[in-house]
Amino acid sequence: MDFTPTEEQDAVRELAARIFGDLATHERLAAAGTGSDAELWKALCAAGLPGAVEETGLLGLVLLLEEQGRTTAQVPLAASCVYGILAVARHGTEEQRTRLLPGLRDGTTVVTGALPATGGVAAREGRLSGAVDWVPWLRDATHVLVPDAERGLWLVRTEDAARVEPVELTAPWSAGRLVLDGTAGERLGTGPGAYEDVLAAARVAFAGLQAGVCAGSLARAVEYTSVREQFGRPLSTHQAVQLRAADAHMDTEAIRVTAYEAAWRHDEGLDATEAALTAAWWASEAGKRVVHTGQHLHGGMGADLDHPVHRHFLWGRQLDAYLGCGTELLAELGDLLAKGDLS
Repeated sequence: MDFTPTEEQDAVRELAARIFGDLATHERLAAAGTGSDAELWKALCAAGLPGAVEETGLLGLVLLLEEQGRTTAQVPLAASCVYGILAVARHGTEEQRTRLLPGLRDGTTVVTGALPATGGVAAREGRLSGAVDWVPWLRDATHVLVPDAERGLWLVRTEDAARVEPVELTAPWSAGRLVLDGTAGERLGTGPGAYEDVLAAARVAFAGLQAGVCAGSLARAVEYTSVREQFGRPLSTHQAVQLRAADAHMDTEAIRVTAYEAAWRHDEGLDATEAALTAAWWASEAGKRVVHTGQHLHGGMGADLDHPVHRHFLWGRQLDAYLGCGTELLAELGDLLAKGDLS
């Protein structure tokens, strides 16, 4: 295994860090409320960052999402790249790639995903009926990737849905409730394992996002405890504070390295199912510990809904349960173990 980023991956990560650092400020995030930042999305697309994922792979996307997570930037980068660019590139036909990828690269086409499958959508002769209670970034999306009850993947135009009803989540992800009533869908990936591959890639991508959210929360806590004094000395000099911060650092690194491993296996064409579940479990279980620590080390300031660290807390808790919480992920791993399918 070699997780060392390539020159291209390093370049896009550095560019993303600059753009997020310049535009995803606390003031702009506060002004955006629970919606997405359209100007930031345009800047990312103008810089070619979504399109770069085709070349840098899932590991490159994880690196990008780490930088997004550090600032909790409100853009549909994770969804459109993993459910759009990577899904179409890996499972689309030549005609679908030619037609869909240019818009996904320049951001005029935005795809989100109604994953994981819940069995609530039925497909018959290319038409879908059913409802998905909440889909992240649905209000920004032009298309949504919908799994049917048999785990077939369908690309549906958002404007063709019977209804898209705004829904507010813990994190400001521009979510909506998707209602389909005989809505036409375009099949994506007719071969076996397409759904499982996209779900595994999504779990890895959002684990990378969680690594960034945790790193940002911890950085804010370190900065705060270094200047906030108690009993005549900075909070950071107290052993209890140091131990909490150290534990949070180790949890963050565990999320990061497991996400890197799963992304590397995915890019190398190896079986990444087990690694993706492992990364997702760390993102769920360790992620919520880290963002709780960030809140705790800020003391009373951590309870301020307008404080930047509270935004990390909201994102961390949303990511904790998205695509499966810790116990659900362990159950899936247990099933693989029972079947003897672990790599």
